Amino acid sequence: MNGIKQLFGGNTRQFGMIFALIFLIIFFQVFTGGLTLTPDNVINLFNGNAYILILAIGMVLVIIAGHIDLSVGSIAAFVGIVVAMTMRDWHLPWFMGILIGLVLGALIGAWQGFFVAYVGIPAFIVTLAGMLLFRGANQLVGKSNTIPVPKDFQYIGAGYLPEVGPNTGYNNLTVLLGLIAVAAIIWGEVHTRRNAESIGAVVSPLWVSVTKIVVLSAAVLYTTYLFATGRPGTSFPIPGVILGLLVLIYGFVSSRTIIGRHIYAVGGNRHAAALSGVKSKKVDFLVMLNMAVLAGLAGMIFIGRSNASGPFDGVGWELDAIAAVFIGGAAVTGGVGTVVGSVIGGLVMAVLNNGLQLLGAGADITQIIKGLVLLAAVVFDVYNKSQGKKSITGLLMRNFGNRPQAETTETKDIISTPAGV
Repeated sequence: MNGIKQLFGGNTRQFGMIFALIFLIIFFQVFTGGLTLTPDNVINLFNGNAYILILAIGMVLVIIAGHIDLSVGSIAAFVGIVVAMTMRDWHLPWFMGILIGLVLGALIGAWQGFFVAYVGIPAFIVTLAGMLLFRGANQLVGKSNTIPVPKDFQYIGAGYLPEVGPNTGYNNLTVLLGLIAVAAIIWGEVHTRRNAESIGAVVSPLWVSVTKIVVLSAAVLYTTYLFATGRPGTSFPIPGVILGLLVLIYGFVSSRTIIGRHIYAVGGNRHAAALSGVKSKKVDFLVMLNMAVLAGLAGMIFIGRSNASGPFDGVGWELDAIAAVFIGGAAVTGGVGTVVGSVIGGLVMAVLNNGLQLLGAGADITQIIKGLVLLAAVVFDVYNKSQGKKSITGLLMRNFGNRPQAETTETKDIISTPAGV
């Protein structure tokens, strides 16, 4: 039993969502006649949701810190229209357009972060105002017109890893990327075991490590196969490369750095964090700044994919990002959540949306089901916590004998490293 617990890493929330994602994939694969796991569908699913997953990475840090950001869709749309117009009117190269978008996002984030952190206005109000302000600014600057973007710029939203090397029938760079990922899985597990042995800690049975490596490697290799065998001209998408790099960076920052621990501390217990020397105002400012930068990046990826920026870009994106974060295991009250969990939550919603479309469900039914899924996840989490029970994902894992985790951060060291990434 202990071996099984170690196999799942003790992170019931995160693995519960993984099980939900696997279940949805299998369900739709069966009931759509195998359309879900085709190369073209997987590539389109990933391309069509990469910008939401990037927003979810920033949103989870905002929510962990105890805030909410309703302005990300409008910021993305405003940054997108400004970047498109500057490149069209000033004939700027694509990399200058990206730089302008990131700087503009940072300025907007600093502006909103100032009001939240140093003026003391709740983030809900500041970002609600920002949602209205930047939506109007998008339509004012662009005069409610659609502005095309140069072909070179479209690469960040609709590009793929190029074909290099001999003709093997697969995209060689995609295959190489998959092999690197497998090597990283193996190295990470071996490194973890060696570290545990060097400090005299309890080491999991060898079969646990082998099973982890085999299962994760098989999943990575199969996904690599799907991306590497799509229609001619496609492979692993550039937005996926950007997303992967962001997951690695923010996963490390949130779990292995001082600022990451401080974000969890502020969200868990703001007053206790302040007494421990954590500068909560600085944390609030940085999470709002970071969110706007990622919103700007998401907006640029979207206009790159759609080949133009328009007045209706970004509508409802903030709701999709927030839903991904909460489905991925973040707590409504702050202090709990992971970058990987939020990405998994976003993938759950993406697969659900894609599968329903393949089944021919209308937009109305799709929205109803997505809303019910989000509500169910939050209601069960809140109810079970209020009763001193496990979260919904913990209940999914109860047969594996996981011990209940503490539900309040007051009983923990507020600046301890959070579990998972």
